[in-house]
Amino acid sequence: MKKNIAIIMGGYSSEVEISLKSGSVVYQSLDRNKYQGYQIHILKDKWIYLANEKEYPINKDDFSVTVDGDQIHFDCVFNAIHGAPGENGAILAYLELLGIKHTSAPFYQMALTFNKRDTLSVVRAYGVRTATSYYLNQGDKMNMVSIIEKVGLPCFVKPNNAGSSFGISKVYNTEELPNAIKKAFKEDSEILIESFLDGTEVSVGVIEYQGAIKVLPVTEIVPKNDFFDYNAKYEGASQEITPARISEEIREKVQKVAQNIYQILNMTGFSRSEFIIVRGEPYFLEINTVPGLTAESILPQQAKKANISLSELFDNAISMSLQE
Repeated sequence: MKKNIAIIMGGYSSEVEISLKSGSVVYQSLDRNKYQGYQIHILKDKWIYLANEKEYPINKDDFSVTVDGDQIHFDCVFNAIHGAPGENGAILAYLELLGIKHTSAPFYQMALTFNKRDTLSVVRAYGVRTATSYYLNQGDKMNMVSIIEKVGLPCFVKPNNAGSSFGISKVYNTEELPNAIKKAFKEDSEILIESFLDGTEVSVGVIEYQGAIKVLPVTEIVPKNDFFDYNAKYEGASQEITPARISEEIREKVQKVAQNIYQILNMTGFSRSEFIIVRGEPYFLEINTVPGLTAESILPQQAKKANISLSELFDNAISMSLQE
């Protein structure tokens, strides 16, 4: 009998449109011999199952849907929500309370890794190299001179809980800093300001695959813009080279650190970690636990180089979840 798979997509953040694209690709790539897929849109104003342009409301009491008089329950939820409430763990806590299996890590790991500050604090304790950081909460008194003295120039201003490079600015002088902070606070009430790392940017996918941790090939990111911003990620303003043009020694080093971070954070499911390689050493930036899942996205590119198709990638995630 086919398993009913709810593919949740959309979300409550600025990443809603990107998530809908990822979720649609997952739906189209599912093995129809094994799974019956359902596109579930989780939006601020409604939770619906969308089929043939018709909307069916989700029953939030048990996360079921009634279609033509038949109540449908789901064997597994495929999480394709970038940002809240999917990547921050909120909806996963709800699913876990209901006893519904899902393809992501447990809700605590998702909440932890979505918080950039907390993630950096954890991995630093294990000796992972990171940029120098300065933290601000909305309402804090700000001393621009103190900030620059700590992180230097240029520096990056980022929302603490946001993805897809929304709200990020690269700051070159003290005069630019207030507007960059204001921009980041539009995305989140917590921000971090990080020192600029001058080196090669790479991305490393680490996943659970067939019962074991698998590190995927390394991707080198060459943005056409000043840094790997939204346009670079989603509108073609970057060159993504897999495998990365780095030495075998550095490749092994960054893959080892990526796997180590995955294990330190007690992760399962998908992840994609970002690094800057400075003088042969990888500096960790952040980890994405619901990375882009279109054919053009970085993690699927890496999987393809590892001879894993989209269908196999998604089937594995579901199979691993159902076995747990």
